[in-house]
Formats: sequence, structure tokens, C-alpha cells
Amino acid sequence: MKKNMFLCAGLCAVLAFTSCKSSESAYKKAYEKAQAKQEQPAEQPVAPVQEEVPVVAPLVERPVTETTVVDNTDNVAVRSENFTLVDGSGLNNFSVVVGSFGVKANAEGLQSQLKAAGHNAQIVFNSDRNLYRVVAATFATKGEAAQSRDQLIGQYPGAWLLYKK
Repeated sequence: MKKNMFLCAGLCAVLAFTSCKSSESAYKKAYEKAQAKQEQPAEQPVAPVQEEVPVVAPLVERPVTETTVVDNTDNVAVRSENFTLVDGSGLNNFSVVVGSFGVKANAEGLQSQLKAAGHNAQIVFNSDRNLYRVVAATFATKGEAAQSRDQLIGQYPGAWLLYKK
């Protein structure tokens, strides 16, 4: 039984190796094809394709005196809230808020610091959020308020604009 098994395994191995063997005729055909390609004359070179260059308008240089600077106050974020004035002379449309507190005494402390620094500080109360907001300055236009906020943001990093609903 073992002899028959070894004999069958050997026969299968011999058949496998002989069937995978490449034939010489395939190599010979490939060699002849390569020789024929080398003997053919080279093809005519193809002219390169030129890409169209887009036409660009000439750059006009202007002196610095003709340049206008446009401020970008339209992109300044403004928060709209309902609030009531607690302490102060009154608010315009846009206000610069420099602090928000849950305790009124803390808001009054910041208000006194701002008044000592020369600001017309006021306190408003937002009943929806139960917060006292300290307003450093108030303005009629958004552009003026944004400019003031930019000046105050160095001292008060969280300064933002408030608009009454």
C-alpha cells in the first residue's frame, strides 16, 4: 500500500515538473520578434504639442497714495441678548462687554476698575442666563464698537460686542 502511494506521488511530481517547463519555441519566438523591432527604421519624431498660454491682463502699478484701506467691520461677531441696565447712564445700540459675572459684587468691582481707568463702565443684567455683564463702552455703530473692542482686547482678552434685542 505504501509502495503504491509513493509511486503515485512520484508520478504526480514528475508530471507537474514537466508540464510547467517552458518550451524553447516560445523563447525563440520572443527573440525573433525583438530582433525584428530593432531592424525596423525609427519612426518619424512627432512634433511637440504646444499648450495655449492664457492671456493675462497687465499689472498696473499705483502709488501708495491711491490705495484705500477698508476695515472689515461686517465680519465682527455680535451677540444679541435681552438685558436690563442695572448701573450706568444708558446704552447705545452696540456695547463692548469685558466681563460676565454671576455675582453682582464682582461685576461692580470690575466696573470700578474701568471707571478708574477712564472708561464709562456700566452693568447690565441678563435674566435668561442670570449673568451680570460689565460694559466698558457703548456706541451707535458697529464699526466704532469693533474698533473700541480691538483696543480693549489687549487688556481684557475676552472682550466681545453686545447688541440689545
